[in-house]
Amino acid sequence: MKQIISLFILAFLITSCNQKQNDKVMYDMAEVEEEMIPLTKQSPNVPQAPHNQIEKQEVNKKKIIKDGRIGLRVTELESAKLRIDTLIKNHNGYYANESYNNMDWESTYNLKIRVPSASFELLISAIETGDGEILYKEIDARDVTDQFIDLEIRLENKRNYLKRYNDLLKQAASVKDILEIEEKIRGLEEEIESTAGRLKYLGDLVDFSTLDLTISKLKDFKYNPINRDKFSERLKQSLSKGWYGLIDFLLFVIKIWPFWIIVFLLIYIWKKYKKMKMKN
Repeated sequence: MKQIISLFILAFLITSCNQKQNDKVMYDMAEVEEEMIPLTKQSPNVPQAPHNQIEKQEVNKKKIIKDGRIGLRVTELESAKLRIDTLIKNHNGYYANESYNNMDWESTYNLKIRVPSASFELLISAIETGDGEILYKEIDARDVTDQFIDLEIRLENKRNYLKRYNDLLKQAASVKDILEIEEKIRGLEEEIESTAGRLKYLGDLVDFSTLDLTISKLKDFKYNPINRDKFSERLKQSLSKGWYGLIDFLLFVIKIWPFWIIVFLLIYIWKKYKKMKMKN
């Protein structure tokens, strides 16, 4: 009897300990979720950090995205293209896209150039001082410092929350708590991956500027009559097309043979009716 009572007390104590552990895990989860509310309900375009998390740091270097468009008309297209190739190589840039169009009135190179932002103005100056006429020029600079810092803060906060959820996962005792925490961890990992991707993309736009350069050369007008075949060849084609047209017509006539039967019947009935009318 004493052994049964002892086992009952031991089971009660174990259950109480597990319940307290589960209550503590649930309380900690609720606390973490409450802290995350400002982070998850913030505007997607202007993210802001929770009030009890990392504060904005002083900006030592502004994050500027520079891009532009330049149209250049030259007299020697290939030599101008070789000069641009050399300039890009000297400024550690590269072509993101390159296309060539050869039309009747002009030849054109359309170039999308990526160059380190520190060399962006130097490259533009080198293009302007070279041979050729500037047809148009558009340069744009966007300050994305606040957006860059906000993304970094959001990323740091989410990583901190992920660490806390991982600590809670180690303390969880019930299957329900484990599954719930793992679901939270999975969602946070996806958000961290997405935020890190946007931060990397933004950093690439800041580090490398984009220049859309069009190099064109006007051509001298040349009369280019349409080439036509000889008379004998055209005569053969006409005879051949006429023969095939006749065959198609005959096949069409044969195809609608039920219609001809109806026509002949109507003509026959009309003639019979006309003869009977004349006799009367």
